[in-house]
Amino acid sequence: MDENSLGKASCVSANAAMISIAGKERDGFFKELADMLLLYAVTMVAAGAHTSRVVRNTARIAESYGYSVAITIFQKSVMMSVQLKEDSSVLQTLIRKIQPAPVNFETISLLGALSWQVYDQKLGLDEFRQKYQEIIDKKPMARWKVLLLVSLANAAFCGLFQGDWIAMAMVFMATLAGFGFRQQMMERHVNHYIMFTICSFVASLVGGLAVLFQLGQTPNVAMGASVLFLVPGVPLINGVMDLLQGFVLMGISRLVTACNLIICIAIGLAMSLYLYGVDML
Repeated sequence: MDENSLGKASCVSANAAMISIAGKERDGFFKELADMLLLYAVTMVAAGAHTSRVVRNTARIAESYGYSVAITIFQKSVMMSVQLKEDSSVLQTLIRKIQPAPVNFETISLLGALSWQVYDQKLGLDEFRQKYQEIIDKKPMARWKVLLLVSLANAAFCGLFQGDWIAMAMVFMATLAGFGFRQQMMERHVNHYIMFTICSFVASLVGGLAVLFQLGQTPNVAMGASVLFLVPGVPLINGVMDLLQGFVLMGISRLVTACNLIICIAIGLAMSLYLYGVDML
């Protein structure tokens, strides 16, 4: 074999090796990106974002890296297919379970802003992952602050329903007790439906003292408003939004969940009414 033949063979071997290395690097990047996109979407769903927002933000990030995504969101899991725009054969489908988490609008807002930051500034995958982790690691508001603010807000709701100052004070104490129980049970991962029933019972039991001892001019308002902090507003709103935007399966799922929680609230309230022998109808 002459020198020219040897040279050509060496070039072919070198090119093949480079293509193989480039392919492996692309495959590694693709897998990491797909995992990161799925984690991002699952975190947004768990924080309480509606389906359309999750899909838009995730697709925006994928587009900035030259990929497209197709997302299917269920009540307890997210399934995602990631595909390279330039080569449809580069495709991966993943599924991940949604871990229960409290609603966090700050996390949703920060993750939404991060999607624009990745898109506008063309952040690398490592930088994207780092900024995501910073958002997740951000310390939530202290539990006692949340408890105090929720109690004050629920007392204000009582005032909106024409409750007097005594009724508002009773609702404040009822919310302290009910929401305090909720925080403790969430830490212990108690079943959602059992938690709502118990919290409704505890809160209405404390608020019902106004009816039992006829405190103030509006004791019935105090007992009725004591459970308002449990109303599942986020699932109700997200469910309606999902239905209007064409995500029928997820919309129905969220509305069914919200209805189940409302039934649990009613059961807890009914138990207190029965215990006190009160007929509020």
